[in-house]
Amino acid sequence: MLTGYNGQISLGHGAFYAIGAYTTAIMIDRWGVPYGWTIPVAGLVCLLAGFLFGIPALRLEGLYLALATFALALATPQILKHFDGWTGGSQGIVLSKPSPPAGLPLSPDRWLYFLSLGLLLLLFLLGWNLLRGRTGRALVAIRDNPIAAEAMGVNAAAYTGIAGALGALAIAFVAPDTFNVFLSITFLVGIVVGGLASIAGAVFGALFIQFVPNWAQAISKAAPWAIYGVFLIGFMYVMPRGIAGALRLLGRRLARATESRPG
Repeated sequence: MLTGYNGQISLGHGAFYAIGAYTTAIMIDRWGVPYGWTIPVAGLVCLLAGFLFGIPALRLEGLYLALATFALALATPQILKHFDGWTGGSQGIVLSKPSPPAGLPLSPDRWLYFLSLGLLLLLFLLGWNLLRGRTGRALVAIRDNPIAAEAMGVNAAAYTGIAGALGALAIAFVAPDTFNVFLSITFLVGIVVGGLASIAGAVFGALFIQFVPNWAQAISKAAPWAIYGVFLIGFMYVMPRGIAGALRLLGRRLARATESRPG
């Protein structure tokens, strides 16, 4: 939302993802909080973190904002290691995968899949309604206003925090080095490939960064990232506006072809 709808570049999503993941891990491991409560709390913690980071960042835009968020992504793993009494330091925190509610004949992995899918649909609808409603139109209309930028950034931080909480539950392990700056760059790749200024594009981008590296690994175990890079360059050459943009263009062409068809 911050990049696509407000025109600002952020490389700090990995930091908020880490905050969400560690919020869930610490609450479960240290305090024994049921995992269901930790997910919304992770979103709220990242909402607050995004707001606090947004206060000094209001003076920044463009490449300067990108540099500030890049610094945040670089610093986050080191900060997590420093507070090793809470975070487990370099050893991280090991979790147990949550069991499904009583009566559901599902394995923990399958339950997490359906839980993540349900939250994805919920957040998709919330984001869609926000950006298509009066508030979203106002934010897009004043995209150069710093208040609009902060509002979009805070919303994006909350979404990322919930994703981090789900990631911690799915992997059942968190460690500082997992949340390096490469994670933020990967998220940015997903945003661009999926399509800027599109909620659906975020879903397409997530599928891309999840599956394409695995395919590249299957093609060449010796140089998977070279394969991935070639595929990414070719993909952006064919679809410069991302997957969502290509689908919109295809839809318009089909609509024009249908309208011009006689009878």
